[in-house]
Amino acid sequence: MHHDVYELRKFYYNRPLGRVVQRVLRDRLTGLWPPDQAQGMTVAGYGFAAPLLRPWLARARRVISLMPGPQGVMAWPTGMPNCSVLCEETAWPLDTGSVDRLVLLHALETADHPFVLLDEAWRVLGPGGRLLIMVPNRAGLWARSETTPFGFGRSYTAGQLEMQAREAGFVTERTGAALYIPPSDRRFWLKSAQMWERAGLRISQVLVAGVVLTEFSKQVQAPAGPGRRVSVPSPLDVLGGIARPQPAGQGAGRTARGPG
Repeated sequence: MHHDVYELRKFYYNRPLGRVVQRVLRDRLTGLWPPDQAQGMTVAGYGFAAPLLRPWLARARRVISLMPGPQGVMAWPTGMPNCSVLCEETAWPLDTGSVDRLVLLHALETADHPFVLLDEAWRVLGPGGRLLIMVPNRAGLWARSETTPFGFGRSYTAGQLEMQAREAGFVTERTGAALYIPPSDRRFWLKSAQMWERAGLRISQVLVAGVVLTEFSKQVQAPAGPGRRVSVPSPLDVLGGIARPQPAGQGAGRTARGPG
């Protein structure tokens, strides 16, 4: 089951609950990756990450919103040159190693080939690049509600998400959660969302969040082996340029002595 881009846009931009979710998730993302530190970087999102990427438009070298074919695509951002592109789930129009920061939102849980999708994320990330995946929490209320996008597709525990990303070669950096309010449009929950988020970060073992978010990194070993030659100078070569010591009274620096 895939999301529909029109329903996603309606949720995040027209529905009060969706606007609250957008703000909460974007705040978590900017807390992990401050936009003012993104100069010269390429920042990309896959799935429906566009609502979270706006803070990087004025700071990163390049911002790209990748949207899968079965979901559909929308022009983004509004009133600015388009940064959104429709693509295949397992073949993104990006060069290998060209991305510094990558966000997956409404992506992994509905992917037809989740392992191949993570392989593609690995391909486009450069060495040391960071990947942030947001998925519905299997133990949370949001995964059980079909009135939001988090009630579609597969839900995950933090351990399941880490294991799947680790099999693709990623290294887990940190794991967190978000959306501690219930998936409700009631004014009380919408107005108190930030308070519940702050409380959830302090007592997450008591409150159950709706979204699991985990940051991964791409670590690449330096090339080694018979195909790479390392030149180490010989001690004799190093000493070869040093002149031999001469007896006192010889050489260009000696002092001339007159007759007895």
